[in-house]
Parts: sequence; structure tokens; C-alpha cells
Amino acid sequence: MATGLENLKIYILAEDLEIIVHKICKYFPNDEKFRSVDQLKRSSASVSNNIAESYHRFSYQEKIHFIIIAKSEAEETKRNIIRAFKKNFIEEKIALNIADKYTELLKGMCGYINFLKNKKTKQLS
Repeated sequence: MATGLENLKIYILAEDLEIIVHKICKYFPNDEKFRSVDQLKRSSASVSNNIAESYHRFSYQEKIHFIIIAKSEAEETKRNIIRAFKKNFIEEKIALNIADKYTELLKGMCGYINFLKNKKTKQLS
């Protein structure tokens, strides 16, 4: 049975992107293992981890705080994917596809923040 988090679109997308990033990192040069690869894996994992942490926080302010951190990590991952293409680690088509999905995720997280803010405002009314 799926929990609420497993039904949250931004969490599903973040988790899917984390797996994609993990898989493409296998094709990076060996000397990038402790540079680009490590950074991409950590930042992509941080996105879904912070969304999960946000989901189980009590206050709306805490929830929003962790989504903002997730947004920062998503933007970092997106920019590192684009640079990976520029460094010829991955093909342009793959990099742009992943970057577009991160843009979609970032927009979704902005929407989720607005949802939380509206919910908080209604609760205070």
C-alpha cells in the first residue's frame, strides 16, 4: 500500500531523476568518480530525501523549509548535468532531457510550496 509520500508527484519525479542520474554517472570518466559523479549522486539524492523529510514535518514552515532546500539541490543537479554535457561526459540530448525534467520538478516544487502556504493561511483563518 502506497503512503501519501509515494503518491506525491514531486517525490516520484525526484526519485525517478535520482535513479536516472545514478545510471548515467556510470558512463563518466573514471577520474570523475570523486568529482562530478560524487556530486551528482549526492545532490540528486538530496532532492528526494529533502522532499521526504518535508513531508513528515509537523509545521508548514518546516515543510516549506525542506522543499526550498530540495529546490536548491535540484537546481544544482540540473546545472551539473548541463556542465557534464559541456565536458563531453554525456550526450546533449540526454542532458537536455534530464534538465527539462528537473525544470518540471522545480516548477512542481514551487506549486507545492504555494499549496502549503495556502493551506497554512486557511488554517490560521
